[in-house]
Amino acid sequence: MKNKLFLYRNLVVVMVVDVLIFSVALYSAHLVRFDFNIPRYFQSSFWRILPVVIFLKIILFYWFDLYRGMWRYTGLADLFNIIKAASLSSLTIIVVILYSTRLKDGIGFQSFSRSVFIIDWCFTIFLVSIFRLAVRLYYDYFEDLQSGRLSLGVFNLLLKKETGRKKLLIIGAGNCGEKIFREIKNNASLRYHVVGFIDDNPSKRGLKIHGIPVLGYLNEIESVIKRLKIQELLIAVPSASSADMRKIVEKCKKTGLAFKTIPGYGELIDGRVSINSIRDVAYRDLMRRETIHLEEDRIGAYLKNRRILVTGAGGSIGSELCRQISRFEPESIVLFERAESPLYEIELELKRLYPEIACYPVLGDILDDDLLRHTFKQFRPQAVFHAAAYKHVPMLEMQPWRAVENNIIGTSKVIAVAGEFMVERFVFVSTDKAVRPTNIMGTSKRVAELIVHCQKNQLNVTTKYMIVRFGNVFGSVGSVIPLFRKQIAQGGPVTVTHPEVTRYFMTIPEACQLILQAGVMGSGGEIFLLDMGTAIKIDDMARDLIRLSGFEPGVDIDIQYIGLRPGEKLYEELITDGEGILPTQHKKIMILSSESCNLEALSEQIGALSTLAKKYDAEGIRSQFVKMIPEYHPTANEDDQPPNTFLFK
Repeated sequence: MKNKLFLYRNLVVVMVVDVLIFSVALYSAHLVRFDFNIPRYFQSSFWRILPVVIFLKIILFYWFDLYRGMWRYTGLADLFNIIKAASLSSLTIIVVILYSTRLKDGIGFQSFSRSVFIIDWCFTIFLVSIFRLAVRLYYDYFEDLQSGRLSLGVFNLLLKKETGRKKLLIIGAGNCGEKIFREIKNNASLRYHVVGFIDDNPSKRGLKIHGIPVLGYLNEIESVIKRLKIQELLIAVPSASSADMRKIVEKCKKTGLAFKTIPGYGELIDGRVSINSIRDVAYRDLMRRETIHLEEDRIGAYLKNRRILVTGAGGSIGSELCRQISRFEPESIVLFERAESPLYEIELELKRLYPEIACYPVLGDILDDDLLRHTFKQFRPQAVFHAAAYKHVPMLEMQPWRAVENNIIGTSKVIAVAGEFMVERFVFVSTDKAVRPTNIMGTSKRVAELIVHCQKNQLNVTTKYMIVRFGNVFGSVGSVIPLFRKQIAQGGPVTVTHPEVTRYFMTIPEACQLILQAGVMGSGGEIFLLDMGTAIKIDDMARDLIRLSGFEPGVDIDIQYIGLRPGEKLYEELITDGEGILPTQHKKIMILSSESCNLEALSEQIGALSTLAKKYDAEGIRSQFVKMIPEYHPTANEDDQPPNTFLFK
């Protein structure tokens, strides 16, 4: 109620001021027209026309939403509306006067000077704009009047003092830098004072943005910092390439100052740059390839108003998959997850961000046939994204039966139920470790790939089954990045398995978009692969993260090489023997074609694996894997205990 009264009071105040402005504008127009000596005859016509002028202007200004704006944020859009409202009101006034005088005596404008209305139009635009601008200036600089701090506020304004604020230098004098400057300026809670901009565009050098100068080029940043005593840096170049970002970060690192970056527009839900989106520089800014963006229009057309089910919905990939799916307005989304806390967290998040989407959490295990059938029967999903899996390589080397149960048998059960309930599309999330695997995790995922691939040859199966294969994911559970960050925070050392270990990397959003894209493009039986550029050395990544954290590798933070863990290999691959590469409509996505398989024979082998898993027979499982996957070559580290010494043996 108080808010409504406050808004009503403000509306009345603005209208009253505008009435005064309209009166002053019209009277001033007469004064200018008649050299400040208005004849008595025209004084009479002024008082006669004044109520009509005020009435018409108030109506048209209201029609152009000039009484609904928040004048503390007056901008160019408001100025254009003022011009349009003043122009239309002047034309309307002229038409009304012309019409009324012609009806009366057949002669238009007999009692009025035509030039008065042109001068009145100019005064109206000028005075109304000045008033709106004054309101904005009040909120920007003089709001302290309400708390009796006028003298201090004006003193700081005149002397441009920024007490208690950090001196900030913005790298990038483009649209992003300008928006960030405005938000810092308008947000009193942000303790920053922007001193200047740095930009390598020679045409911007020496220019000013809202009174703040572009001070020089990137290679001059150290001298600028020393001259102006800069305390912090902000990189506002969200469109920079990976090479450019690496160059900028190196320059910032050399200054010894704290620095942050603005995320790319794709990371912001509403596409608007916000000061709240400023974050510390992350390694994904320095990937040696550009971030890949997929066909969101096609993805959205498929997911909109559909019923979706995601297994492993509480994991790093599964939860991000749920977020991305929800952006495309599905009818409902079923979150299938056996870990209670992650399931609860993603459910709360989705219900908060997308309250219009029906979200159903199911606390269950993919090994539970009855619960799977009950879930599919109740919610009738049209698309299933299967992300549930065990992924920790050393852990599964010690307990291979868990990989058999969860990654193979669990996947078989989900596939079978999806086919039984005629799901339209089924997307299986795989890994590059399934290619010529040397560990239990990768081999189990390769067997699961074969199960999915074999479905295309089955009769009476309408479901389209697809596979998505990608490399390591930044920030996912089990990723090396969180481990490195924790080790750096503890003062080191950072542990790297081998100086030559390389891996392919992608971001979580990229991985999830690829999964969704596969659901759109696939016709059944394909393996989709993202072009992830060049493999990155883990050693290089560790050194970059140490530098980004403000330390020098080998000086402040040591790097220790601890040797390959059980099941690990130096180089990951994306394509195995017998797989051919086929192009797709998207230049960054490939399809791998492979030979058909015998599901009946595969099922018998999986049955043998299941029997061995129930006996916790690690060596038997490895032997069976060798028979099933000829390219599987288990590795052993002589410094580690053999896996069959686990407590179950």
